Amino acid sequence: MRTPLIAGNWKMHLARQPAGALARDVAALVRDVPGVDVALCPPATALDAVGRALAGTRVLLGAQTMHWEAQGPYTGEISAPMLVDLGCKTVIVGHSERRIFFGELDTAVGLKAAAAIAHGLTPIVCVGEAFSERGRGETAAVIARQLGAVLALVPAASVAGLVVAYEPVWAIGSGLTPTGPEVDQVAALIRARLAAAGGAEAAGAARVLYGGSVKPENIGVFLEQPEIDGALVGGASLDASAFGAIVRAAAR
Repeated sequence: MRTPLIAGNWKMHLARQPAGALARDVAALVRDVPGVDVALCPPATALDAVGRALAGTRVLLGAQTMHWEAQGPYTGEISAPMLVDLGCKTVIVGHSERRIFFGELDTAVGLKAAAAIAHGLTPIVCVGEAFSERGRGETAAVIARQLGAVLALVPAASVAGLVVAYEPVWAIGSGLTPTGPEVDQVAALIRARLAAAGGAEAAGAARVLYGGSVKPENIGVFLEQPEIDGALVGGASLDASAFGAIVRAAAR
């Protein structure tokens, strides 16, 4: 049985002091919740403060993005070894906001995922279609293209350790959400692609999350789907009580 994962993406919110305080609050709220992995992904400037706040707790530290090179002349970028040095265990790659606002290409996402794995980080690979693509019936093709760029560079032996987050672009921050069965159908497509790359056993071990306006009121709809193993949470992760409620809903 796959262990659910609830990961909080704080995006560009919180300076060091409030970030550390929120991390401590979350860690206290989820301390005794069984059978679920929890991760917090603060902005880069707060990684050290949040890492210190989470020391000795069950909550994992994650980052929101990284460069695929270990070092070099890449002004403003952060490498996997730097994240590891800060205590990170996971990193989000290919979030739709990175793709849309910063022109991040599928190939770059694949390079980042492969580099993360090479340095011992678990990549949370984000895939998802825009509203127009959904309207044209292109969801499956978009998922196949985005995930294919990652699987072309990730070793087959590492497929079982992947986390893939399905985040329909049209649902992020919009208040709109697909139905549970709709999400499960896409998750099944994702798992089929993973199976083609790493085999059925590896695909069965990999975790598929849902992301897109996740909140305590709707998380149950997604967690009850057989192919969904947790959530990548945006705005609700900035509220300790709301995030704690989502984690509790995923308890096994």
